[in-house]
Amino acid sequence: MRTVTGRTDRVVVVGAGLSGLAAALHLAGRGREVTVLDRGAVPGGRAGRLDAGGYRMDTGPTVLTMPDIIEQTLAAVGDSLSARLDLTPLHPAYEARFADGASLPVHTEAEAMTEQVRAFAGPAEARGYTRLRAWLTELYRVEHDRFIAANHDSPLSLLGVDLARLAALGGFGRLDARVGRFLRDERLRRVFTFQSLYAGQSPQRALALYAVIAYMDTVAGVCFPRGGVRALPDALAAAAADAGVKIRYDATVDAVERAGRRVTAVRTTDGASYPCDAVVLTTEPHTAYRLLGATPRRLVPLRAAPSAVVLHVGADRTWDTAHHTISFGHAWRATFDEIINRGSLMGDPSLLITRPTATDPALAPAGGDVLYLLAPVPNLRAGPVDWARRGADYAAEVMATAEQRLLPGLSAHARVLRVVTPADWAAQGHVDGTPFSYAHTLAQTGPFRPGNFPRSTDNAVLAGSGTVPGVGVPTALVSGRLAADRITGIPRRIP
Repeated sequence: MRTVTGRTDRVVVVGAGLSGLAAALHLAGRGREVTVLDRGAVPGGRAGRLDAGGYRMDTGPTVLTMPDIIEQTLAAVGDSLSARLDLTPLHPAYEARFADGASLPVHTEAEAMTEQVRAFAGPAEARGYTRLRAWLTELYRVEHDRFIAANHDSPLSLLGVDLARLAALGGFGRLDARVGRFLRDERLRRVFTFQSLYAGQSPQRALALYAVIAYMDTVAGVCFPRGGVRALPDALAAAAADAGVKIRYDATVDAVERAGRRVTAVRTTDGASYPCDAVVLTTEPHTAYRLLGATPRRLVPLRAAPSAVVLHVGADRTWDTAHHTISFGHAWRATFDEIINRGSLMGDPSLLITRPTATDPALAPAGGDVLYLLAPVPNLRAGPVDWARRGADYAAEVMATAEQRLLPGLSAHARVLRVVTPADWAAQGHVDGTPFSYAHTLAQTGPFRPGNFPRSTDNAVLAGSGTVPGVGVPTALVSGRLAADRITGIPRRIP
């Protein structure tokens, strides 16, 4: 594995999002002097927050999985998850609602979910689910250490027994077809393949290896921290500060200083300069390369993932719904074709509806609810919608759909506190107006994804959703550790 040469005593991390904080914790735990610079007033990056009218809302990720990775990140400085976060496992992890009126609570416990599937679709599908669960578990076991949580300098480094095992498991086939070997009910297949949208692909096009995302939420489980997902970056930042990491907020980086192939300092817009022996850039790759004065060389142009319109809603009443609800329309294949290939809005939308007050009522005034309504939409390159003109009308359509399907009385009891469109994501610096960075196509997966160690410098590394291993909360944390490994080498484990 290629690593930074020379001294690495002082490291500057640009960005106090999840990947930047993870990198800072791992580096501090390995004895480095770390300074984190962030343009925001609080930690979190994409895991943002909005407080309005007594409602406390997360503006970034709402689904939190793989707490063991959080534990490992905090353990880098001798800290622990139990000391920093109050996590509640969600049972069910979410509820699937279908256009035919059927619903399915998605449990992570094997016996409970098998019984739910049996009641929903019969004994044959229940047996298929049992086999699917075993396949998902084995797929994750094969993928994690070798392909997700490791640095690679060349596709050739992947060759070996694990690659053969992944191929034997069908990881390089298509996701929908592979899940279809276990489940015939089209509604059930949706439950275990819709996660491909997180990877920027349709289930019919996504590689089956991305079924590991379904493993993370339907097998490993979903949890929620008291105070909202914002509690995660708050906890990481507090642990980092206690470990001696210096965190500077309201510090926008606009340049790096170089001596030959080495970055020697990072400058902010207020004129301050922070000397360093190495730097971790957690910006989008295109921003990182601009700061480094370099251009990445790729045979295939990068393609961004679809985007989303998100409505943050405060209500003066509550509903009896799950913490997370996936509301599926009648359309399925056509939906992915619309937002990925045709660049159009969904004709029959599927929505993610999150009600965090189902788990933590303190996030809203007494007797009220916080609601997060997410509708997938094309990114600005695939579908250049005039969101300044179209945004309000589309938000009203999303509200009406959510009211009709799940939340009766929504329009009379709720107020939209913020609407976030692809134009807003673009204004925050996200590529092509999507918070999900680059799609996980075959040409943008693993060693073919933008690498985390640009060849143009000897001591600058990348972390975050745009580089390896990819998009998501667990992978953002892993990317921070991978960046730290590039700087220090992999630490020797003590038995």
